[in-house]
Amino acid sequence: MAVPQRRTSKARKRLRRTHFKLSAKGLVACPHCGEMIQPHKVCPFCGYYNGKPIVVKKNKGANAAPAKTDKKANKKDEKKTDEKKK
Repeated sequence: MAVPQRRTSKARKRLRRTHFKLSAKGLVACPHCGEMIQPHKVCPFCGYYNGKPIVVKKNKGANAAPAKTDKKANKKDEKKTDEKKK
């Protein structure tokens, strides 16, 4: 079993650890929709890869996000439509 002959100093330990760090992911702009994506991957926003549609998206817009539902707002809208019908 390897046993150190001397204690590793704080400076030597910290110098060794300077290379243990996070690196930023390489991102490129999607040529179809312009969103930032990882290279060589299908775009999760528009579904295109290499200029061809791979995944068919159900959203109408290329950058359309799923609509957030607000229960209170929906109830108010329902009341308004009910009042208009009467």
